[in-house]
Amino acid sequence: MLYLEYIVLAAMVVFFSVRLSYYVDCLDKKTNLSGAFIGGVMLAAVTSLPELFTSLTAVLALDQPNLVQGNVLGSNIFNLCVIAGLLLFTSKRYVSAPLSKSHASTLWYGIVMYGLVFAAIMFPIEVGFGFLKVNLMSILILVVYAINVKFMGNDDSLQSDENDVYIALSVKQIVLRFLAYSVALVAVSILLTTVTDKIADELQLGATVAGAIFLGVATSLPELSASINLVRIGNFNASWGNIVGSNLFNFIILCFADVLFTKGGIYINEPQVLNLLGFGVFSMLATLGVIYFKKERGIVLLCSVLILASYVTSIVLSM
Repeated sequence: MLYLEYIVLAAMVVFFSVRLSYYVDCLDKKTNLSGAFIGGVMLAAVTSLPELFTSLTAVLALDQPNLVQGNVLGSNIFNLCVIAGLLLFTSKRYVSAPLSKSHASTLWYGIVMYGLVFAAIMFPIEVGFGFLKVNLMSILILVVYAINVKFMGNDDSLQSDENDVYIALSVKQIVLRFLAYSVALVAVSILLTTVTDKIADELQLGATVAGAIFLGVATSLPELSASINLVRIGNFNASWGNIVGSNLFNFIILCFADVLFTKGGIYINEPQVLNLLGFGVFSMLATLGVIYFKKERGIVLLCSVLILASYVTSIVLSM
């Protein structure tokens, strides 16, 4: 029964996230917002809402900071697996598809964030006063994210070519429906976190492993659904923007959790976390290879296999 609840809740996460993505796309067509901002920031943030609220529930209701680390780091590797898996079947189309160079910059920013998380674990430096203390690296992660958002805001490479498409809904109607689905997604995400915690107890898994496997996969379903659809219609650029943008946003979740968790540090030094960090950086570098050697189909396929192997290995070693 517990696993059925997990499957049903995960399906609801997909449904609500797909609807949210649709309304963000409507805003793109009804407003003059930058295409790069829509795809790499707004859509990425929307599809990362499950990671955000499941993680906040983990620290506020369950006192499980390890679950947050596993969720974020596991989700990031799984997101790159989405790209890798799609490339195994669409590499011929990919090598000739337009792709913004800004995605490579976003990946490099992501690698910097991995380094900051590692520094937060190994050299914890807290700033603040009273019970309101945060790791210095959390602040630096926010700074790096803000720099990347500004960079993407000046990039029109993800601008939609369908600005003339008729949208029957007004901007007010779109915003109201967006808010309604956001509330529903938050509620389901909270329930999903509690079910995951029960599964971890039943299987006697550590919180980090449970977060990486169950939460990391379930909360990445929105990115998976959106990316499959975008690649299906040939929009590799938007698909990449969603994935790499979501990965950067996920690091911000660690910062929020760090602020709200007052019973200790959010960055826990344990072998499973270090494994996820190491394989996360490796996956990012392999993804950069897919971009830099875009015209070389053999290298694209090799890097895709390495990304998939990295995720499987990280889970096995974390068990």
